[in-house]
Amino acid sequence: MKVLGIESSCDETGVALVETADAGVPILRAHALHSQVQLHEAYGGVVPELASRDHIRRVLPLTAQVLEQAGCTLRDLDVVAYTRGPGLAGALLVGAGVACALAAALGLPTLGVHHLEGHLLSPFLSADPPGLGYPGGPALAELAAHGDPAAYALPRPLLHSGDLDFSFAGLKTAVLTQVRRLGDAPNETQRANLAASTQAAIVEVLVKKSLAALKATGLARLVVSGGVGANRELRRQLDAACTRRRVRVHYPELALCTDNGAMIALAAAMRLQAGRSRAVPDYGFAVRPRWPLQDIG
Repeated sequence: MKVLGIESSCDETGVALVETADAGVPILRAHALHSQVQLHEAYGGVVPELASRDHIRRVLPLTAQVLEQAGCTLRDLDVVAYTRGPGLAGALLVGAGVACALAAALGLPTLGVHHLEGHLLSPFLSADPPGLGYPGGPALAELAAHGDPAAYALPRPLLHSGDLDFSFAGLKTAVLTQVRRLGDAPNETQRANLAASTQAAIVEVLVKKSLAALKATGLARLVVSGGVGANRELRRQLDAACTRRRVRVHYPELALCTDNGAMIALAAAMRLQAGRSRAVPDYGFAVRPRWPLQDIG
């Protein structure tokens, strides 16, 4: 079974093709991704209308690219999957609309996928299955590599809240306050130290919350996915903490940490393999910008 997956929930357009056998993890045959980082950089964040328009421009050329890489044609496809939610409503509608129109033209069934389920399953695509601009994460990590993580005392929000919730709103305010104290032209050392201190605060909270989740559930496997899963310091500390506790931790390949079509195609294929979902030739679609993960069934 060949499953085409389309991802368009935010600021990356992703298309991929996975193939299933009778058993085992589906195999990624090809994937292509376009990032809108340069498009939104001037605005300091994602502009939903611009994101939607760019998805429209990119999705069909990416689909053609993936099919060529996989040595397939549209007639070789069996299912067309797409991100149904959560995400930006307009962006989701582009991917859903293209997927359903394509499936209708080919007489194929479709399957809407939960974006976060795709991220959680993305390590199966790896060799080991189970001031800074926009986006800030990669730039922060690069600058932090040259700084002192103990240079500035920054808060660790909700670190001792007793639950698994976390929020970095208070940390962002503290960082902004420190930036103002440094004046209009902080030197490179000050910038690097602030970046390192910020990263240290974020990583400490994420590691503690992850360990708390393992303790609360009694599970011995941890999956770290999404863009933050590419942060090397987070990986280093989680690897060390999980080794001490004899817990196995899984990450996607670095190239598959951000949003991508491969995780959507994979999630659809694995759901179909397990009998958890049925792909149906129903071409009326409704996206779910807000879709709690526990509601997917």
